[in-house]
Amino acid sequence: MVRIGGHFHADDPLAEAIACDARIAQFFLGDPQGWQGPVIPGGDPGAVAAGYAAADVQVYIHAPYVINVATTNNRIRIPSRKLLDQQLRAAASVGAKGLIVHGGHVTSGVEPEAGLENWRKAVERIERPLPMLIENTAGGAGAMARSLDAIARLWDAVAGAAPDGGEIGFCLDTCHAYSAGIDLAEAVDRIKAITGRIDLVHCNNSRDEFGSGADRHANFDSGTIDPAVLLDVVRAAGAPVICETPGAGLAADIGWLRDKLADA
Repeated sequence: MVRIGGHFHADDPLAEAIACDARIAQFFLGDPQGWQGPVIPGGDPGAVAAGYAAADVQVYIHAPYVINVATTNNRIRIPSRKLLDQQLRAAASVGAKGLIVHGGHVTSGVEPEAGLENWRKAVERIERPLPMLIENTAGGAGAMARSLDAIARLWDAVAGAAPDGGEIGFCLDTCHAYSAGIDLAEAVDRIKAITGRIDLVHCNNSRDEFGSGADRHANFDSGTIDPAVLLDVVRAAGAPVICETPGAGLAADIGWLRDKLADA
C-alpha cells in the first residue's frame, strides 16, 4: 500500500505525524509567505533526518508560496531562483524525498512563452540534489500549470532543459485540478500521458465548485468532490499521498484513506 501522510503546520511535525499514524510528514522550512531563507527545525539537519528515519516517517518539503520563477519581474524572479535553490539544498539536508514548488505565473499582458523561458533558465541554473516536484495550480491568469495544455507546455520546457541535471517530477493536487476544470476521472491518465509520471498526490477536497479557480481545501466529508472520486485518483496514481486538508479533520482524512486503500 502507498504511504499516506499529511501537511503539518506544528512546530514538531514528526510528533503530529505520529499522532495521526501518518507515514509521511510534509511541512515548510520557515514562513510560506516570506522571503527568508530556510529554517531547519532544531537547527540540526542531521538530527532531523535521523529522527524521521527512526520513526519510519518520510519527509517532503513544500517550498514557500512566494516563489515564482516564471515571472518577468526581476524583483520577484531573481529572489525566487535564489530561494528555490536554498530550499532544495535544505530539503536534501533533512533527508526529504522531494521539494514541491508551484508552477507560478506571468502577469497580465505577458505571453506565456516568457514564463516558459524563465522556467527553462531556472532548471538549467539551479542544482537539484533531490527531486523537484512541480505542482499544478487552481487558478490565476497566466498560470504556468493550471490547465492540461499549460502543464504540457511547461513540461516540454523543463524536461528539455534538464535531461541529465537532476530529477524533476510532478505533484498532482486534486483540489487544484478540480478547481481548474480538469475532470478527475481522467486526470491521472491525461497527466501521465504528458509527464510520464506522478510522483506525489496532494489529496484534498474542495470547498468550491468545479472550475471555480479557487484554491480552498476541504476535508473529505465536507467538500464538493465525491470522496470516492478522490480514492479513485489515489489508486490510479499509485504514488505517495499527502492530505493538505483542514487540521481539525486531517487525522480522520488520513485514517479514512488508509482504511479504504487497505480494503481494496
